[in-house]
This record gives sequence, C-alpha cells and structure tokens, in this order.
Amino acid sequence: QTVQPVDPDMAERKLDAPPGEVDPYEDWNRKVYAFNETIDNWFLRPVAKGYRTVMPGFADRAVTNFFNNLTEIRNFANSIFQLKGESAVVAAGRFTYNTVFGLGGLIDVATMFDLPERPEDFGQTFAKWGFGSGPYIVVPILGGYTMRDGIGDIAALPTSPGYWVQDSDVKLGLMIGVTVDRSAQLLEARKLVNGDKYLFVRDAYLQRRRHLIADGEAPEEDPFLND
Repeated sequence: QTVQPVDPDMAERKLDAPPGEVDPYEDWNRKVYAFNETIDNWFLRPVAKGYRTVMPGFADRAVTNFFNNLTEIRNFANSIFQLKGESAVVAAGRFTYNTVFGLGGLIDVATMFDLPERPEDFGQTFAKWGFGSGPYIVVPILGGYTMRDGIGDIAALPTSPGYWVQDSDVKLGLMIGVTVDRSAQLLEARKLVNGDKYLFVRDAYLQRRRHLIADGEAPEEDPFLND
C-alpha cells in the first residue's frame, strides 16, 4: 500500500475522541514505539538511505509501483465486500492496465490515464460493517494499529504478495523488499515530525484512517469509538 505524505498540520489537530478512549494502553505503546524507533534508526533507516542512494529515481519508482499494483487485488476484494461497484471496476481496471501495459506493474499506466487508486482494505470493510475500532495498539516492528485494522491486516494476508509463494527465500525477499520500500518512502516525511513523535504518528495514523473510512468526507461520528 502506498505510504501517504504526512500532513505537518495533522499533529496539531485534536481527535474527536478523548485520548484515553482511543489509546488506553499509551504507556505500553510508548515503550513498544521506542523499541521500534531503535530498530528503525539502527537498521531500516540506514538500509532505506542506502537503497535510495544506489537506486536511480525511476527504478525506485518502478519498485514502488510494482508493490502498489499488487494491492489492487485487496482493493478489488474489499470494494466488493463494501458493495462499491465503481471502486471494484477501478481496481480491476488499474490492475489490468498496469500489469499488461505497465510491464507487470512497474509503470503506473492507470494513473496516467486518470484512473487513480482507490484504497480499500479490510479495516475499512469492518468499519463499514459496523465493527468498532477497539484500542490503538503499537506492535513490535509492525507499528501502530487499531484493533480493527490489525485484524483486518491478518484477514488480508491471502492478498499479500508473498502469501502464495512457496520458496522461502523468495518469500523473505518480498517481505524485505516491501519493508525497505515503505521505509524509503517515509524518509522525507520523518523530517516533518516535531515535538512528541509518538503523538504525531498516532494522531496522523488515526486521522488518515478516519479519512479513508469516510471516503474523504468528514464523518458525523468518530468511527474509532466502539458503540
């Protein structure tokens, strides 16, 4: 999935729900976040910087396009589950165009033809079905999720690039490739983070999830609260 640019004003916005309700395990989450930051600083970020140094811009973009194209399978499935016929057609069209005419997804031909991605995942589907978000939890290595989104990611495993690959070396290579590519995309965004990094990352994540679940419209009620 494409890593979206971080809005520098997002950290100053207040969540509709009180922090204690959204993040009841904040003390524990901060400890795990600090652990993840250590892994990021000592491993992922140096690897991502090296990757950006040796990879020409067009090749870097091609790798990102390739992994993004594979997520259209997930977008298509969740569009169907949410009864979004138009979004399902867009996902199927993007995957077809980019795979056939974009050299297996290395070139984002669909966006050039004014057919932008419509991200849909199982977390959004569960929200549409009425499931509450549950608490915000930071997972070692993987980062922060609401409980609903974490379960959604588990449900999405069959749509991930490496799930059906039998060769363990190829599977590991795909996992590393996705992780490094996403870390490289975040290099510039990290420069925008000021003040309390944990709060910035948490609030940016929750705001973006609200935006996606509401299809870009401001929801009347905060979908991150359980009923």
